[in-house]
Amino acid sequence: MIKALSPIVLLLISNIFMTFAWYGHLKFKNSALWLVVLVSWGIALFEYCFQVPANRIGYETYNAAQLKTIQEVITLVVFSFFSVFYLKEQFKWNYLVGFALIILAVFFIFKKW
Repeated sequence: MIKALSPIVLLLISNIFMTFAWYGHLKFKNSALWLVVLVSWGIALFEYCFQVPANRIGYETYNAAQLKTIQEVITLVVFSFFSVFYLKEQFKWNYLVGFALIILAVFFIFKKW
């Protein structure tokens, strides 16, 4: 059980860094583009420090499609919180419907056929 959860925890941490690297600069529109690229690149280094081990460890338990699906679901959850709490954007009903459809995709990918 711990072995199955550790890649999920690592992917969660990775996605937090990734989200800040990709979207955190949106609050700093007056900063020079070259500067936000460098800062984002530095943040992305930490993202990779968690993402690569997550996939390496996770591949012992999950196949590649399952790992990618887990990563995408985590990305959407992290981004949802990020956009609401950091960017102060509204979470709309159609986002929830879209996420429900992604959960349906998770079912199909993880179901033993």
